[in-house]
Order: sequence, then structure tokens, then C-alpha cells
Amino acid sequence: MVPGEHLLARFLVSTKRDRYVEMISNPKKRKKLLRELPHFKSLDPQYFVPLPPKKLFPDEIAAILTMKGAPQTCWITSEDPHLDGWELPLLEALKDVVGGQMGTFLTCIPGRLAYFEGEAMGDRWILERRD
Repeated sequence: MVPGEHLLARFLVSTKRDRYVEMISNPKKRKKLLRELPHFKSLDPQYFVPLPPKKLFPDEIAAILTMKGAPQTCWITSEDPHLDGWELPLLEALKDVVGGQMGTFLTCIPGRLAYFEGEAMGDRWILERRD
């Protein structure tokens, strides 16, 4: 299972979980999933960690993720074909993603810690599971 599959399996509302895990693992269906990311509404809000209003820049988000245990690199699932499927240093990935208005997940710890950014300014979330 690739990190994106863990992300979907752990952070989605249960009614959508199986469908999206199938989509992310099937190359033919993956493109459809990536097109949905800008306005993605299937995240389970119980795992949202809101970002403080003054902590919306890549270095600040990286610091928060690092304090929560994020390693130096992350796995990217993105509608941006130049980023999707890559593993990059966390700060570099955040610099590419934050404010880019592209639906993107950065998986820091598969199934436990991630960052999501959608198309709208308010669609920026740290996703964290502690169980």
C-alpha cells in the first residue's frame, strides 16, 4: 500500500473510504480522484487540526508538522502532475503547495499525520490521528 492509500483509508469519512482507496490504487481511476482534490469534501473533520491564522506560511506549517513528529520528507498526492507521486523534503513540498490553489495531500506519517490544501484559502488543514 502506498502512503496515499494509508492517508485515504485513515482520514476519510467511512462512507467514502473504500471507493477512494480503490481509486488511488488503480492507475486508471487515480486521475479521476486527482481531479476531485481541489474541492475535496470527503475528509473526516474529526481529524482536522486548524492552522492558526498567522501560521499559514510554508516554514510555519513545516514547524508545526515537525513538532507533531513529521520526518524531513513527505509523499505527495496532488492534482498537479509535476508534484503527484513524488517524495520531497517537507519544506520544499510546502513551498510548492501552499497558496498554489491545487488540491494536494502531503503525507508525513502514513495514516497518522498529513497536510491537505484545496483550492480555496480556507481549505488548509493538518490532518492528525492519534489512535
